[in-house]
Amino acid sequence: MKKTILSITLAAALCACANNSSKQAPAEQPSAPEAATETAAEPVEADADAAPAPDFTLNDINGKPLSLSSLQGKYVVLDFWGSWCVWCIKGIPKMKEYYQKYQGKFEILGIDCNDSEETWKEAVAKYELPWLHVYNDETSSKLLEAYGIQGFPTKIIISPEGKIVKTIIGEDPAFYAYLDQLFQ
Repeated sequence: MKKTILSITLAAALCACANNSSKQAPAEQPSAPEAATETAAEPVEADADAAPAPDFTLNDINGKPLSLSSLQGKYVVLDFWGSWCVWCIKGIPKMKEYYQKYQGKFEILGIDCNDSEETWKEAVAKYELPWLHVYNDETSSKLLEAYGIQGFPTKIIISPEGKIVKTIIGEDPAFYAYLDQLFQ
């Protein structure tokens, strides 16, 4: 009985954070199984054939335009999240820890999805998120399509040259292991 309840609860949580989009991830991006199976023993190198990260411009928390290309020259983590996503919220303490641990070596760009602007701003304040944030209008799916977002949270690591080097779907320890490999 406990196993059945646990299975149902887990399935509901996963569904709650899944995007209803039926679009496939672009072929250049690693799939979730590839991202989740990265081991700490593998060397971290940017793939010369890595796909360029599509540029975009969205308004930041102060209503000013912020483009991805303005961050070129350093590693950037695109964090597709929403205040409604249980796993996104559960991952915040670890994200804050790693943001502090490797401060100055990379930037996080939180991209809010499926929240109202007011709810997004309240969540950033409530959880005291110190990194950059932009608002992806809840009616816009172009950015989600451009990056092949299938669920939340999704973290995409972009090289200083503007190439996608890693995509991790879900709150996965492999993301933090990859950051450790990259910056140690």
